[in-house]
Amino acid sequence: MNNVRPIELERITNRELALKFIDESVKELKEEIKDDKVLLALSGGVDSSVTAALLIKAIGKNLVCVHVNHGLLRKNESEGVLKVFKEELGATLVFVDASERFLNKLKGVSDPEQKRKIIGKEFIDVFSEEARKLDGIKFLAQGTIYPDILESKGIKAHHNVGGLPEDLNFKLIEPVKFLYKDEVRQVGLALGLKEEMVFRQPFPGPGLGVRCPGAITKERLELVRESDSILREEFKKCGLSSKVWQYFTIVPDYKSVGIKDNKRTFEYFVVIRAVNSIDATSASVEEIPYDILFKIRDRILNEVDGINRVLVDISPKPIATIEWE
Repeated sequence: MNNVRPIELERITNRELALKFIDESVKELKEEIKDDKVLLALSGGVDSSVTAALLIKAIGKNLVCVHVNHGLLRKNESEGVLKVFKEELGATLVFVDASERFLNKLKGVSDPEQKRKIIGKEFIDVFSEEARKLDGIKFLAQGTIYPDILESKGIKAHHNVGGLPEDLNFKLIEPVKFLYKDEVRQVGLALGLKEEMVFRQPFPGPGLGVRCPGAITKERLELVRESDSILREEFKKCGLSSKVWQYFTIVPDYKSVGIKDNKRTFEYFVVIRAVNSIDATSASVEEIPYDILFKIRDRILNEVDGINRVLVDISPKPIATIEWE
């Protein structure tokens, strides 16, 4: 598979270029897929959403979307995906709750690369199982984008890069794999997707699995969900949600001593990360005003049981990456 961005592909910086890309992509998809059916890994993020919109434009009802709850999603994430795609967009959507399956496979695994590979393999296995229940599925579509490919070359593995196992009879389709994140958004707007969907905060394929450094547990996943929910609520209230490209919390597998109700505690800590980026290949740190930061801190410490410290990550990319794993 050729994973080098074509020289002739212009940088998509406006609606006109986005429409040109859509026309060419739809034509290529029609020619390749013909009357066959496509199974799409639908996370609800902008990459998979734009991939879905392109495929719907090209093949209509022959696209079958599958949303998997792998137990590593943000608070109310699956409910939101079902509401938008099934109820509002009328997509053919299959929902699979595989949370226990994923968490059992990840139990005791602390190495980040191993975690990513386990998550990636389970994704492929889940989709293949669902495909066997459906007639006429010949292709598996994924919302891989170009930074995924670049980062998989010696930096970190991505669950949606690298193709399918040999025993699967699917052919892989990645309509936006040569686009950067800002280009994907231009294409999404040109396709008529809502701004709140197009500019939705990026979310990694392995989900909260990369925001729980160390061996993943249900306890720490819940701490990440609750602290992340508070962060998003407060950013929305103060207007930072529209100014910051990506913001989230991390809960490493490490505890520290604290004091609560005049008693010694030994609990986890939360790390807040807020960065701005155009194409995800580099990122600068967003300055959070202290009054907002202190409000977020107080809410997390008071509302999330099991947390006794709140830290802030101010490292740019490079040297650091956006995610911790």
